[in-house]
Amino acid sequence: MNKIDRPPQTQNLSSDLQRIQTGALVIIAFAVVLFLLVQARFILISLATAIILFSLMSDVIRFISRLHIGPVSIPNLVASIAAVVLIAAALLSLTSILLAQLNTVLVTTLSYAERAPSAVASLFSFMGPSTEQAIVDSLQSVQLSSYISTVAGQAGNMTQATVLVILFVGFLFGERIWFGTKLDNFVGDPVQANRIERIITSIIRRVNYYLLVKAVISAITGVMIFVLATLFGLELAVALGVITFVLNFIPNVGSIAATALIALVAHVQVGDASLTAAVFFCAGGIQFLNGNIIDPLMMGRALRLSAFGIILSLAFWGAVWGIPGMFLSVPIMVMLLVVCSHVPALRPFAILLSREGLPESEKMLDESPQRDLFS
Repeated sequence: MNKIDRPPQTQNLSSDLQRIQTGALVIIAFAVVLFLLVQARFILISLATAIILFSLMSDVIRFISRLHIGPVSIPNLVASIAAVVLIAAALLSLTSILLAQLNTVLVTTLSYAERAPSAVASLFSFMGPSTEQAIVDSLQSVQLSSYISTVAGQAGNMTQATVLVILFVGFLFGERIWFGTKLDNFVGDPVQANRIERIITSIIRRVNYYLLVKAVISAITGVMIFVLATLFGLELAVALGVITFVLNFIPNVGSIAATALIALVAHVQVGDASLTAAVFFCAGGIQFLNGNIIDPLMMGRALRLSAFGIILSLAFWGAVWGIPGMFLSVPIMVMLLVVCSHVPALRPFAILLSREGLPESEKMLDESPQRDLFS
């Protein structure tokens, strides 16, 4: 008896079994991918960072290649080497600055370790003396030295990751000139290869624009927080400015954490509730102005990302890769949105990920994100 001659009940049972098998395979595949993401997190985070830096420097390479020294143009190889040197110098300098400020924060934390529990507990004095004493006892039981040792160990990993990222970027630039040929041979269809290349270019362009705007806004916010901390006489003014700059790359959560951090430092150092409130509201005002007015104004509709989708991406990649995953959550979501928009089977996911339920169209592949500004 062939499939056509089977009774309807048998056909329905076979169809149900196929759906169950497909669902089980999808769950198993997701579990395997998740396991690999967690186990290879150090290499994958470094590789993802290297790819983002490589895409950022692609425009720089093209700009350097167009320069002329008299009648002689700069070869593409020289431009690529110059870009790698610039990235290496920038990464090493940024790592040195972050490590120096982290060391300052750790030393200051140790000096404030004795009075910090009582200062923090005083914020809850309105709940009664028993609650305040319970908070003091809980904070005093925390082994601060062990946490500081853990943070210091993570700082050492930062240096290793920086070196690995520089190596990845160097090899990516070495493979850059052969990418088009490899893509043509891999796909086997020049038209389809050209479309894939346009999709990749759209991803790079939108991620670059997001990072550029975010870097400008974060730098402005960091400088303003530094000025605010200096005006209030806080010892960690430089460190707070640098930490604010870094944390603002984490969507939504980063600005909240930075605001809470500067208020906590002010309260532990001064111990004055009114001054702490003033610092908190000033820092919150700065974050609100830059994050909710200037940032959306500069971003416009360039990314078209759903706010709820950003939170989900932040939670997922934060759970999988920790704090580095939070930094990479939006670039990864931009990539998924563009890819899903141009794959018919995945287009429903693009609708869910997009802000207005309007994923990218084919003609938007050649549009620059800046065209969406102020619209």
